[in-house]
Amino acid sequence: MIKMNGIVKRFGEQTVLSDVTFEVKEREIFGLLGPSGAGKTTIINILTNQLDADGGNHGIGVTPFETGLMLDEDGLYVRLNCLENLNVFADIYGISREKSIEALKSVGLEDAAKKTVDKLSKGMRQRLALARAILHKPKVLFLDEPTSGLDPGTARGIHRLIQGLRENGATIFLTTHNMDEAVKLCDHVALLHKGKIVEQGVPTEVCERHNAIKTVPDLEAVFIKLTGVELE
Repeated sequence: MIKMNGIVKRFGEQTVLSDVTFEVKEREIFGLLGPSGAGKTTIINILTNQLDADGGNHGIGVTPFETGLMLDEDGLYVRLNCLENLNVFADIYGISREKSIEALKSVGLEDAAKKTVDKLSKGMRQRLALARAILHKPKVLFLDEPTSGLDPGTARGIHRLIQGLRENGATIFLTTHNMDEAVKLCDHVALLHKGKIVEQGVPTEVCERHNAIKTVPDLEAVFIKLTGVELE
């Protein structure tokens, strides 16, 4: 469903991605793991054609209309309320505004429909951004650190929603530096360090290959072993 083969990206003289290669199967959750600055967002920007690569090739097995995107910078209209924010995109997608109500309900924001974005907590903004990303029921969903900075309860709610989206047929590409989140959600992961993938596979199998704790998969221990860097 999603693939990258030998992708290279440079900004000036700095190479930020080097020979990045992976594949994501249909209806799976794929986790791209690494610390801030590793190149995770750059990979999403290339896959969604917001950036051009300097080498290699990539592709997504659906049309742009069939993809959804939730970035760290949510891009919400702060003077509009939750429902109005979604209605803007419902009009862009050419779908019924009734879908806006459905999306708000799916993330538990139906009671905040008339609340303006500048009055929302960070967790509520994250959920609204997710509602916008899934408004048109995309087949492929890109989520860039969707639970960053959230309290555990809110994060668990977003995890349940992500799992439900996969069960309903979506393919999900997730970036995170939360190893526990990756183990709970992801079918496959790739560990990214300084623009290079240093390991990838099923989370438990990655841990076993590197003699990490087998009863509780410890991807962070594997990452530290491979790179000498602790995740933040």
